[in-house]
Amino acid sequence: MFKKTSFIILLSTGFACINAQQTIPFRITKHNNIIVKTLVNKKDSLDLMFQIAMEDASISPERQRKADHIVFDKEEISEDNTVQIGKLTLNKVRFSDNQMAGHEADGKIGTVLFGGKAFKIDYDHNQFIIYDQKPDLKGYEPINTLYDHEGFYIVADNVIDGKKQQEAYFVLQSGYSGGLLYSNDFAAEKELDKKLKITGEKTLKNSSGKSVVTKQGILPFLKVGNNVLKDVSAGFFIGDLKKQTVNYFGADMLRRFNWIFDADRKTAYIKPSKYFSEPYYIIK
Repeated sequence: MFKKTSFIILLSTGFACINAQQTIPFRITKHNNIIVKTLVNKKDSLDLMFQIAMEDASISPERQRKADHIVFDKEEISEDNTVQIGKLTLNKVRFSDNQMAGHEADGKIGTVLFGGKAFKIDYDHNQFIIYDQKPDLKGYEPINTLYDHEGFYIVADNVIDGKKQQEAYFVLQSGYSGGLLYSNDFAAEKELDKKLKITGEKTLKNSSGKSVVTKQGILPFLKVGNNVLKDVSAGFFIGDLKKQTVNYFGADMLRRFNWIFDADRKTAYIKPSKYFSEPYYIIK
């Protein structure tokens, strides 16, 4: 009897290890931003926007809630903070001060959430899942990722004019509410101002009188892995000020898939989410 009972216990423990994981709930705002409820240093209740393009955390000057127990130095850096999210506690979290965040957020938090482990962004169930072992990848398609300077880059094919596909790298950017945002070089080289159907335009000027024009257009087709999205919302800049150096794959695009990222950050696995065919977010 003892041996049989011991075997059952060991077997149960084995299954627990295989499926070991932690879950972090989140909510999605009407601007497509992911918000996580946190308790910082056991005192400050803060709503932090998840930013996949950063590792650490930050506090916004426009926050609605107090962050009195995060102590910053002269360089506006605060080391060694604790962040609690439900049953999960993160230690030695680094915060920066005075960084803008998305709507409804007191600040931002990045991939420090996942502790270097494989993780899932599950838009179907509004949760992150952190895996201790290899996750179940059934139904998911692998795509290569390049992790560089805290950002995840993926390749996608852009059909701009006719049937010709233009390959481009995009950095995943959950802080940008819209769809695609093209770099200045890509927009100029592909003549997006002439080849895309333009749906909106706004001109801004700085204190020196230099102008930047933001344009919103429609990309006929975008292919991510084997998935094709049609009439995609795409923005770009023209004018004197051209500071957009990379292509963004924004929050409106991210939510159209469920994502699983390997611990080594070299592969992502994607599957269309319930938002895949939803209307595109309009930048105003």
